[in-house]
Amino acid sequence: MQRFEVAPWSTALKVLSAIGTVALVGASFALHRAVPRGTRVTFAETFGTLLLFVPPLILVGAVLFVVTEYRLDASGLYVQRLLWATRLDLGDLDRATYDPSAMCRSIRLFGNGGLFSFTGWFRNATLGRYRAFVTDPRQAVVLHSSSRVVVLSPAYPHAFLGHVKTLFPGVAVGEPPP
Repeated sequence: MQRFEVAPWSTALKVLSAIGTVALVGASFALHRAVPRGTRVTFAETFGTLLLFVPPLILVGAVLFVVTEYRLDASGLYVQRLLWATRLDLGDLDRATYDPSAMCRSIRLFGNGGLFSFTGWFRNATLGRYRAFVTDPRQAVVLHSSSRVVVLSPAYPHAFLGHVKTLFPGVAVGEPPP
């Protein structure tokens, strides 16, 4: 099994993560200050106290889903998260391309759009619906199969594609069509 580092965080990801972290910490602080405290437990106090846990849970959840590395072998692709790996079957892989513009003009359908990673389901006119595990969209490698499209961002896209070509000789590997 070959391991591949993820691309270093893009400037956009660094900025979005910083702003998101500050906003979540600020929201938590503001909620803490806004929750009414009294001698009797009221609905407002109980509800406000429960709301205090939402921003930290979002932050912890995003940290847990950060992409740390990719592992590739003949059975599939493993996207390593902080505590677990997500396995994607590549049995029906048709082609793999390096495409720095793959995520341009994408709409996030479900997932994380920039708090420590770009992960989840996205859609754009070029790829249609796809799943992303990305830290730098300019390093995007797109894996096309009959059942799905997956976008990754290895630190060395051409080395990743070379390994794909070795493992899956029938797969078209290269640059995206013009």
